Amino acid sequence: MIRRLAPALVVVGIILLTAAYLLWIGREPICKCGTIKLWHGQVVSSENSQHISDWYTPSHVIHGFLFFGALWLVARRLSFGWRLAIATAVEAAWEIVENSDAIIERYRAVTISLDYYGDSVLNVVADILAMVLGFWLASRLPVWATVALILLAEGVTIWVIRDGLALNVLMLIYPLESVAEWQAGR
Repeated sequence: MIRRLAPALVVVGIILLTAAYLLWIGREPICKCGTIKLWHGQVVSSENSQHISDWYTPSHVIHGFLFFGALWLVARRLSFGWRLAIATAVEAAWEIVENSDAIIERYRAVTISLDYYGDSVLNVVADILAMVLGFWLASRLPVWATVALILLAEGVTIWVIRDGLALNVLMLIYPLESVAEWQAGR
């Protein structure tokens, strides 16, 4: 019984350790505004990435899709639970790196996230859970549906907020002035 539950316990442990670490380094548990919202839709706001979900939540679901595909390719013999544990560890590591001072400053310098000061711990936990949802969906959906959902999520976020996972990665790694101007609405 414990052997069957071990991957789930590891996933929960990773999430709890990530939250504990972020609290230990001084990240806000919830939005400084003192409220908890299920959805915060204003991107250019000090409350962005502070609540349960926002316009960047779909990118974390996409992480789950991508992690499922990558782990299916390289670790298909592992059980679903252990592949999910690996994906959760990777997502948690990204959240820790993303909330480091160096990456926060990088976001502020080269993306539209001028008011970004790091995620709340609540938002980090919700982002990891969004990845878990994406991982689970990818295990259940046909590949074409997963690809369609990725394209839909990216298309909607690019259309509505001029940002998304692909643009976020591009601007972190190789910032382009033309993209920055377009994102700023200039």
